[in-house]
Amino acid sequence: MINIAEIKNGLVIDHIQAGLGWKVFKWLGLDKASFTVALIVNASSQKSGTKDMIKIDNIINIDYSVLGFIDPSITVNVIQDGQIARKIKMELPEKVENVIRCKNPRCITITEHYVSQEFRLVDKEKKQYRCIYCDSLRTAGHIGDE
Repeated sequence: MINIAEIKNGLVIDHIQAGLGWKVFKWLGLDKASFTVALIVNASSQKSGTKDMIKIDNIINIDYSVLGFIDPSITVNVIQDGQIARKIKMELPEKVENVIRCKNPRCITITEHYVSQEFRLVDKEKKQYRCIYCDSLRTAGHIGDE
């Protein structure tokens, strides 16, 4: 087992679907962080077999709706004084704004760059979101897969 130093005050993003850790890491801008960050991939998990996780030795602001869109099974543990102070469970957000881009070339968001990219959850089971302007569908978890 690999030993990653204990976090005194920070965040642990846990239960990331194996293979999505780097996507979350990049989305949060952690590849440019000036503080200690650990990305752990393919860690063993009793729940899912394998998982990715990110340990951040700092408290940073996170858009939880984006994490829920990437992977609703993610849990964020807030660490204070070396202890878990709070556990935040993600879920699919009702809407996502400027997280994914519409793929419809006729959508107003493609031709008019000032219009925000906004999608609403339409099917929780299939994790599908619909563009509010053109009704184009996108599936959760496919961030950055333009």
